[in-house]
Amino acid sequence: MIFDHLVVGAKSLAEAQAHIEDALGLPMQPGGQHSMFHTHNTLMGLEDGLYLEAIAPDPSADVPKRARWYNLDRFIGPARLSNWACAVDDLDADLRDMPEGCGAPVEVTRGALNWHMAVSAQGTTPFDNLFPALLQWPAGIVHPATRLNPTGARLKRFTLRHPEGDALKAQLARHLADDRVDVESGAIEMQAVFDTPHGERTL
Repeated sequence: MIFDHLVVGAKSLAEAQAHIEDALGLPMQPGGQHSMFHTHNTLMGLEDGLYLEAIAPDPSADVPKRARWYNLDRFIGPARLSNWACAVDDLDADLRDMPEGCGAPVEVTRGALNWHMAVSAQGTTPFDNLFPALLQWPAGIVHPATRLNPTGARLKRFTLRHPEGDALKAQLARHLADDRVDVESGAIEMQAVFDTPHGERTL
């Protein structure tokens, strides 16, 4: 499992995008629409092959026939860092060793881009959405992060807090080796600290 990207959710894409741009002092780039979940996004490239995604329900689309991913159907409050995603080599096989509630693979498209993503029937992930959403990029694909303009921003630290922090930490330790990720026990919270051209910034 490899850290792939961070997700900022909101009721509207404008709110999600503004939250990132205000916090980091850097511009987002156009993304596109996800026809299966009737959402749309904008993106920001980060160093080390990561990227930031602002995402929200697409008001120009109908209500989808299934729950939107990233728990967006039940999103309340202001825009915030709400989810993260990790890539795996074999989604079907890897899901058998993941916590219950990670979901089942579905094919997702955005323009000419396509990939497989594990999405639960509720659109949630384990540990109150603090466990990463899992995806598999097709073999030979050029990763989306490489298509984005460089910003000079680098993820420095990513902290997850959950009342069952020890259990979440143990689950992640089985699959992910990434010194940037820290898990603590406490009230549910997700925080990312970045080094940017403007100094240290936090989402």
